[in-house]
Amino acid sequence: MAKLTVKDIDIKGKRVLMRADFNVPLDESGEISDDTRIRAALPTVNYIIDSGAKLILTSHLGRPKGKVVESLRVDVIGRRLEELLGKKVRKLNDCIGEEVEGAVRIAEESDVLLLENLRFHPEEEKNDPEFAEKISKLADIFVNDAFGTCHRAHASTDGIAKFLPAVAGFLVQKELEHFQRVLENPERPFAAILGGAKISGKIEVIENLLDKVNALLIGGGMAYTFLKAKGLDVGDSLVEEDKLELAASLQKKADDVGVSFVLPLDHVIADEFSASAKTENTAGSEIPSGWRGMDIGQAAVKKFIEILKDAKTVLWNGPLGVCEFAPFLAGTRAIGEYLAESSATTIVGGGDTAAAVNKFGLAPRFSHVSTGGGASLEFLEGKELPGIAALKDK
Repeated sequence: MAKLTVKDIDIKGKRVLMRADFNVPLDESGEISDDTRIRAALPTVNYIIDSGAKLILTSHLGRPKGKVVESLRVDVIGRRLEELLGKKVRKLNDCIGEEVEGAVRIAEESDVLLLENLRFHPEEEKNDPEFAEKISKLADIFVNDAFGTCHRAHASTDGIAKFLPAVAGFLVQKELEHFQRVLENPERPFAAILGGAKISGKIEVIENLLDKVNALLIGGGMAYTFLKAKGLDVGDSLVEEDKLELAASLQKKADDVGVSFVLPLDHVIADEFSASAKTENTAGSEIPSGWRGMDIGQAAVKKFIEILKDAKTVLWNGPLGVCEFAPFLAGTRAIGEYLAESSATTIVGGGDTAAAVNKFGLAPRFSHVSTGGGASLEFLEGKELPGIAALKDK
């Protein structure tokens, strides 16, 4: 269902509290190593500033678990925002309290304030209504533009919407439009690529997609459970023994509904789980004892691309190999490079896949790269996200 956006309401002269997802990675020195999430929020930030509202930004950073952690203060985010916006961002020392209320009171139109890390307060993740009400008193309107946190029913994503008119920011609107289109009305043929370590993390995604896709391409560690379920030898590869029956039933369901269920024809294998392991490319789908699958092989890449050539819509969630080790990046990179050149609508479902296409410099050439790993996964499972449900319908 379509949600009201910040563009649908009058915000001039109002106090606008915007929940952003500034949970960026930090390097060893505490500096931002990737500001993608900050940049993703800029269209909404700039719109609110240009509309003459007082902008109050709030986010979490890391996992402080309800305590003040000095290394997780959001000062570094404030500094980066100032550089990107070319204007002063006043960073406050808390997200509630008299000092914060006073700063908001004296702020002028188009000023930008940044509240301290929400998760310094245990009440945030507990969705405590009193905490949500305290934050809500800072503003007249609530804008949620933190898609990456929308699968969490927290005070700043769900609770606050009970006290303020709640609308979507442009990033959340964009995420919803892309995922709803691909799940409800995709241009066909529609192919989905699923990777990652385990079937258990993707069961509901597979079940939801089998009614929607024309082809399902499986890679990553989860492929070995499916291969073993077919009676093939997978050596020492990662296998979820308790999911073999499920894997077989999912493949049967795909056959029953006419979905092409594609497993790797070959693999890059290693004699140990490390970046310095001895490696080989198998001659076929089976893996010898003492070896483990670490990436899809050359024949698998060729087969995947052959199927993807006909696709008009491609959804990709999960790397196809052990991407933390350089020798096992090739399969993910090859598919990423092919899709970056494709004329199909190409959607990357956040998380490790988004990190990979960003690492390869391919992200700008995809139709959409989601900013939400867990949120996009739950959306693909067909679940209602609390942070989205809390927003006003159009």
